[in-house]
Amino acid sequence: MLDLIIKNGQCYINGELKNLDVSVKDGKIHGIGKISEKTKEIIDAEGLIILPGCIDTQTHFREPGSTDTEDLNSGSRAAIAGGITAVFEMPNTNPPTSSKKEFQRKLDLAKNRMYCNYAFYFGATADNSNELADLKNLNGCCGIKLFAGSSTGNLLVAKEKDIETVFQNSSKVVAVHSEDEEILNINKKLIKKGDVHSHPVWRSEECAISSTRRIVKIAERYNKKAHILHVTTKQEIDFLSQHKGNITFEITPQHLTIYAPNCYDKLGTYAQMNPPIRDKSHYDRLWYAVKNNFNDTIGSDHAPHLKVNKEKEYPDSPSGMPGVQTLMPVMLNHVNDGKLSLSQLINLVCENPIKIFGIKNKGFIKKGYDADFTIVDMNKKIKIQNINIESKCGWSPFDGVEFKGTPVMTIIHGRTKMKNGKIIGDPDGQPLNFH
Repeated sequence: MLDLIIKNGQCYINGELKNLDVSVKDGKIHGIGKISEKTKEIIDAEGLIILPGCIDTQTHFREPGSTDTEDLNSGSRAAIAGGITAVFEMPNTNPPTSSKKEFQRKLDLAKNRMYCNYAFYFGATADNSNELADLKNLNGCCGIKLFAGSSTGNLLVAKEKDIETVFQNSSKVVAVHSEDEEILNINKKLIKKGDVHSHPVWRSEECAISSTRRIVKIAERYNKKAHILHVTTKQEIDFLSQHKGNITFEITPQHLTIYAPNCYDKLGTYAQMNPPIRDKSHYDRLWYAVKNNFNDTIGSDHAPHLKVNKEKEYPDSPSGMPGVQTLMPVMLNHVNDGKLSLSQLINLVCENPIKIFGIKNKGFIKKGYDADFTIVDMNKKIKIQNINIESKCGWSPFDGVEFKGTPVMTIIHGRTKMKNGKIIGDPDGQPLNFH
């Protein structure tokens, strides 16, 4: 007997929507087509689209350390509430995840506490190159995270020779927070106390492109894979589109949805993140990259902070905003607006992450693959409200904004974890496996 049949929906298969049923047995996709076998459960997906389980490749769940702001349990609840079936989580915790011991601790903390599937980044430091060389078979490790410019936490590798050492020894994709620490320090004098509009002046375009050029040069020299996170400038788009191959890059939904100065006028320090939200000329170029398939992933950079901290006077206010719960509604709304196609979105949140990071058995609706699905209603309108945010931080930059198109069910290993915004069942997410 089958465990589940999803009937009457449109399945996203090979870039097309097809009216096919999908069956599940023992957590795997068992059959695709017209299915009439006996089953324990049927989901009627009439009027809905069945997508492969969507992956958010950049989240900060703050555990261990700032668990008053977020933890692995609450962050994973936010993920499944937003139709995300798996997350990559970042190492800038306290203590940082930059040793095998701390990595194992994080896996232990995640077990039976996370609703979605998960993988963790291993943090690069100036002196842990021996460990970085030996991550190939580390279960649940998606890659190496390198902070070339300081942001939240104390993982910083700023000197060029140390960055070289990280790449030289890397045994996985190196994902980079690309800002130039030297320029950040020189520019500190441009910070205007109490004026968050000076955030993109301090963390300038020059600061971003200078760092990204350096990273690409080093990665190409050692023939290693680099994934540039949260790209924000037109200069980087033009540069990175000339350097594909081993170099891939991400854009966040925030940078594709809001821009300066309006975002700072309206949201104040709630719009503050690193690298910053910039003016419309950059926003337009980011969209140019999306439309032309230059960029490779969309990650939320979910980086929650409590309101009491976000409301401090700039620059004492921390950078970062939550986003794992809103990534899909925001991007599906852009699909409805004709800014990108559904298949482009699926490339960015399912297929490309699989290719870049080598995740096994995910990202496609294929027989034998894991039964992770994001079921969406492209016609349903939702209003994002702080009251419905699952993250412990309890707010969203999109509070009060209406979006058309939203996930209505999250299914992981064939089990329904979210239905119409309600979280169901127990936290039994699993670590991702990699080639």
